[in-house]
Amino acid sequence: MTMDYELILPLLIGWFLDLLLGDPAWLPHPVVWFGKAISFFEHKLNRGNHRKLKGALVAIGLIAATYAVGLTFNFQLSTFNFFIVFYCLAGTTLIREVRAVFLALDRSLDEGRKQVARIVGRDTSELSAQEVRTAALETLAENLSDGVIAPLFWFAMLGVPGMLAYKMVNTLDSMIGYKTDRYRDFGCWAAHIDDIANYIPARLTALLMILPHAIFNFQFLIFNFVHKYGRNHASPNSGYPEAALAGILNCRFGGPHYYFGELFDKPYIGENDRPLTTADMRTAIRVNRTAEVLMIVITSLVLLLLSHPILA
Repeated sequence: MTMDYELILPLLIGWFLDLLLGDPAWLPHPVVWFGKAISFFEHKLNRGNHRKLKGALVAIGLIAATYAVGLTFNFQLSTFNFFIVFYCLAGTTLIREVRAVFLALDRSLDEGRKQVARIVGRDTSELSAQEVRTAALETLAENLSDGVIAPLFWFAMLGVPGMLAYKMVNTLDSMIGYKTDRYRDFGCWAAHIDDIANYIPARLTALLMILPHAIFNFQFLIFNFVHKYGRNHASPNSGYPEAALAGILNCRFGGPHYYFGELFDKPYIGENDRPLTTADMRTAIRVNRTAEVLMIVITSLVLLLLSHPILA
């Protein structure tokens, strides 16, 4: 697929719309449609024998179909490509949700628990105030990769079809990629595909988070911190952006959590179990936004290089 200058304008317009609007509730969102398709096949096929095979066929089939839809938009409806970029980026919405968690927690612990339940998969009913803040910031770091850097990475690599297909990959993992009794077999291919798709973006996310911090604060040991703790996660990828934020904030993430009624004993990321504050939330948002801007610049430069006559 040939990249050209026509992709840069949709990229910038779509990004600006995400900055301005986030994900308005009144707009239909493709991820909702993705979720309905996944739920339909999961309820029909996640039973009986050969669950792993059926889950593989569902995952590969939905990703391929989504890529094909992306090709249609890219070649026949290219004027509207900025809508795809807008829908595939989730930076502003997540920042708003995390900010809302801290504001709700200022009012009451119960409100904080209910608010953080909107953005995490774990059981929040028994979380302490510290655990609520930790859960929100972990999600902010992890979803900087899933919701911003990875979509932009695949946009740079494969254009609109790649970006849209990545969102299907990520939605599949978020819905069925769990090691629970129900999803262990049916969702294992979805989880593995997501691991592969996020391998480079997760590490790139961590780099974009810590590089400005290291340069402006002369704290280059943070690279060692991320290298040490980035592997302390059940996911081969999520630990790296979480370790980057934990290193910047000099705090501790991770530990045991309940998902769907089952206890998952996650290792800790970092050692300083200090109280987290609203100031930490503001720092984390600033880190996210800086990484996002850097990735937009990098993606634009990649598109420019690929559109050069010598490389095209």
